[in-house]
Amino acid sequence: MSSTDDSLYGTVARLPSYAVLTWLVLTVAAAILAATPADLQAQGLLSGVALGVIIVMLQRTTDSPNDWRRSSILIFALFLSLRYMIWRTFNTMEWSDPFSMSAAWALYFAEVYAFVIFTFGIFVNFYPLRRPSVRLRPGDEVPTVDILVPSYNEPADLLEVTLRCCLAVNYPADKLKIYLLDDGGTQQKRNDPNLKKRQEAITRRHDLQKLCARLGCTYLTREKNEYAKAGNINAAFMQTSGELILILDADHVPTSDLLERTVPWFTRDQSVFLVQTPHFMINPDPIDRNLLSAFRRMPAENEMFYLTIQRGLDFWDSSFFCGSAAVMRRSALELVGGLTGESITEDAETALELHARGFRSVYVDQPMVGGLAPESFTGFVVQRMRWAQGMTQIMLLKLPKALPRMRWYQSLSYINACLFWMFPLGRLIFLLSPCVYLFFGLEIYNVSLPQIVVYAIPHIVGAQICNAVLFGRTRWPLVSELYELMQSVYSMMAIIQVFRNPRKPKFMVTPKSEVVEEEFISPLVRPFYILFFLVIAAMIAGTIRFAFIPDSRSLTGVVMMWNFLNLTLLSAAFGALLERRQRRTAPRMPLEVPAKIESPDGQRIDCSIEDISAGGFRLSLGKGGEALRPGDQAFIHVWIPSLHEVTLFKVEVRSNFILGKRRGLGCSFKDLSERDRDKMYALMYGDSENWSQFVARRTRPMPFFKAVGLIFRLSYRPIVDHLLFVIRRRRTASS
Repeated sequence: MSSTDDSLYGTVARLPSYAVLTWLVLTVAAAILAATPADLQAQGLLSGVALGVIIVMLQRTTDSPNDWRRSSILIFALFLSLRYMIWRTFNTMEWSDPFSMSAAWALYFAEVYAFVIFTFGIFVNFYPLRRPSVRLRPGDEVPTVDILVPSYNEPADLLEVTLRCCLAVNYPADKLKIYLLDDGGTQQKRNDPNLKKRQEAITRRHDLQKLCARLGCTYLTREKNEYAKAGNINAAFMQTSGELILILDADHVPTSDLLERTVPWFTRDQSVFLVQTPHFMINPDPIDRNLLSAFRRMPAENEMFYLTIQRGLDFWDSSFFCGSAAVMRRSALELVGGLTGESITEDAETALELHARGFRSVYVDQPMVGGLAPESFTGFVVQRMRWAQGMTQIMLLKLPKALPRMRWYQSLSYINACLFWMFPLGRLIFLLSPCVYLFFGLEIYNVSLPQIVVYAIPHIVGAQICNAVLFGRTRWPLVSELYELMQSVYSMMAIIQVFRNPRKPKFMVTPKSEVVEEEFISPLVRPFYILFFLVIAAMIAGTIRFAFIPDSRSLTGVVMMWNFLNLTLLSAAFGALLERRQRRTAPRMPLEVPAKIESPDGQRIDCSIEDISAGGFRLSLGKGGEALRPGDQAFIHVWIPSLHEVTLFKVEVRSNFILGKRRGLGCSFKDLSERDRDKMYALMYGDSENWSQFVARRTRPMPFFKAVGLIFRLSYRPIVDHLLFVIRRRRTASS
């Protein structure tokens, strides 16, 4: 098949030329109209008409990128924001002293940044590409594939799960090799001057060699721990020979159809260097686990990127490597010496280099790799700091050289990807700006209430509607702002370090498979305490200002509402900073699979498997389930699609409870053989359709005001929980 067959592969050429011309004309017209001066009455009319059109079209629009109403909403929203920014630039930048000037410019900079990211967001996600599903067919000639699993300090039992599932991937056995790349047992670590560390490395190497020998995988290590993950993979790159390379993080478990759905893109287009798939997290992140408790009901924080933005980037031939869950072409990697390692985000950096050389990438939005999100807020922050620093390094070190060699739309896509990670600066300015006015009365936003009504409010409403159109199913309003706020404090410091010395940051391994034995307040909480009390003090200062300075009451009231929203988000943040106890070491995989449970007397009862872990099942029972009691031994009959067979698992009932309107059972496995264990993993991880259905059930829109209500409901309880925890801890310490 031709490499220019865009009906299959999809690029910018898929957008009809008449549509491009139409939207280009409309965008230019909107920009000209946005720059036209108008008095308050005319501006109110313009804003009202634009918002009216947006709201009317919103009632009939669909998620399809071909829907003209969807595109029109984006253009009208961009018009409102552009008109606001032009007015903001030429009509509001007034001050009376140097302090006001500094604060005003800081807020203006944050707004310009937000507008730029908003505009880039419309561009990148204007036409999110949904590729057709292609699979290997019987008799297809297929290339050789090496599966590389880099590891640093992950436990052997976690690695065993990943390797077992790699062995279960559907692919000709003579064309597939699996390698464990152990960076925890290098010669450097085995010769460590510290006796304890030296012995740990020797023991680890021995244990993992035995594991690989037992499973039939190949164990690889190297002499020195140089260049972190990129160096580990590149060392293995020199010792392997597969035409394609599948890279999986140590905790990333593949489904059986991963290569069936990704390899065809390479065989049909020799210019494809990368096929990336989503990272599907099988456990909640710490903000969800500690605060939201919405893992089954709410889209995960990373799904906006993997279910929306990567599809948008794919249309512009700019979807990039995300470090794992991706297949890459060896011959392309050889041209750049393997994974490039000038930044600590070697994945995006390598994609940038190969896009600049004219290679193409493909994004397949079928979740086929399940991984672990960090369990603690500290682990979460370590991961996000690395991403922020790495993308900032790419912006400073790599983009200036790469941009001239790329197509214009690829350049814009990468600029957007790097600029996004500057959000901590804007987020903290938006958090602190109300305090500057409420404390000191500095003229940072020199406007009247009528101007706010006709310029600022339409801009905010239009932007919210635009975000709902672009990301409505994968990003809930204010929840995303909460995630950004919680990352901002530490990511801001990390970004500043990069600007000071772009080559200084070192790769930090994200802690995985942590166990939280007891409740505790995160050691990262202190900056949030400072910000919380600062915002509380600003509310008090604002109340005094409102009471004693009547001439500024309208503006003071608006700023206090802004400050109150910040206070609400900070209050909710404390819920994620109180780490909840989590003793379970084996993650529970969400499923909704029909099955039958056979009771001790031989009766078969319909049930549904709600989730599964290496320890057992949680079941939802139909009629007759009340006869089963803790201690009973039973058998679960379940169809496993990836094995095409009905399998029998022996279990022991451990708990009996009410699950909604149905009875639930907690069961643990009994007498699992090695073959049974493989079948268990096949049920947990083998069928990607189970994961697709789970993702589809929770990717649903949340109305804005309902999201506001959710955040407000979550905002008061964390403060109470913190106080109670501190009181309990002090009582325990004193006793």
